[in-house]
Parts: sequence; C-alpha cells; structure tokens
Amino acid sequence: MKEIAISGALRAELGKKSTKAVRAAGNVPCVMYGQKKDAAGAPEATHFVVSEKEINKLVYTPDIYLVNLTIDGKEHKAVIKETQFHAVKDNVLHVDFLEVVADQPIVMGVPVVAKGLAEGVRAGGKLMGMIRKLKVKALYSAIPEKLEIDVTNLGLGKSIKAGELSFEGLELVTPKEVIVYTVKMTRAALGAAAAAAKA
Repeated sequence: MKEIAISGALRAELGKKSTKAVRAAGNVPCVMYGQKKDAAGAPEATHFVVSEKEINKLVYTPDIYLVNLTIDGKEHKAVIKETQFHAVKDNVLHVDFLEVVADQPIVMGVPVVAKGLAEGVRAGGKLMGMIRKLKVKALYSAIPEKLEIDVTNLGLGKSIKAGELSFEGLELVTPKEVIVYTVKMTRAALGAAAAAAKA
C-alpha cells in the first residue's frame, strides 16, 4: 500500500458553529478512531482539522493509502474509514480515519483490476466491472494497492462473484453473492450467435 503524510491540528471546540468556521477557513473536520476503547467500550475519538488541499490529495484518487498522520506533533498511522461529500458541490465535508497498529487486522476496501482478455469479450461481449473495491480483512502491512482478478475464462453472460475469489493472506469480507465482473451480451455478439445458429 502506498503511503502519504498528512498534518492536522486538534480541534479546540466542537459543534455546528465551530464546524462551519473550520470549513470557512479552508479546512476539513476529521475524526480518528483509535484502537483503545473509552469507558463506554467505544473506540477513542480524536477530533482534528486538516487543510482541504491536503485532504483532496488523499481522497480524489483511485489509490488507497496508509496515512502517516501528524496531529499537533504526535504521529499516528491510519487509513480512511469513511468520507462524507457535499451532495451538490461534491467537496469533502468530513473524513473519518481509523488508527492502525502492526498486530491488529483492519477491514479496508481495495481496488479491483481485471487481468487478461475475457473469452466473452473475444466473442463480441463487453466486460463490466460491477464494483470498484473488494473489502478485505488483514494486517495493514499485508493489504496490497490493488487486487488483480483473472477474467480470461469469463464467457458471454457469465459472472465472477466475490465468493469465487481468494487472495493469499487476506480474508474477503465482501458478501459472497456480490458480482465483481460480468460479460454482457452486445448486439454484435447476438448477431454473431444468430449467424452461427443459421450456418
């Protein structure tokens, strides 16, 4: 997994008024959930702000990152847990981070990439990626930048489901019935099939 360094500052105040002021100043409110639990058993939360410019480098990319996060001089390793976008402007409103430690597995979405030319595509079909990421559970050091999926033997009208896949050192968390890739029938493929039937 690629790494990126981000610096932030602790929030002195919380609440709607403070959050509005944070955004007006060109910053994004963030929360980092730690591995430690509070008295109620919930993950300890650290509230901080990061400049919108730095957050954009992390969010607007197809890549996933291990974030070397410095908050008021204190260093943490984290990954993005969730990002909230503005419904109309599409700018980042809020980011949740999950602090990671070397010996604790995490759940993370990893981009999928098709490998090979599908049999069904050679027959005139169209390869469709149905999801962009697969959720996996593993130590952060074992999580790759992407997951390559061999589609070479995928025929017309056929699909690859998450339950058919396995990757060394990773536990797949995405539901087994979720379709990852499928080859859709096109007009050209239908025409070729009809012509072959008549021959």
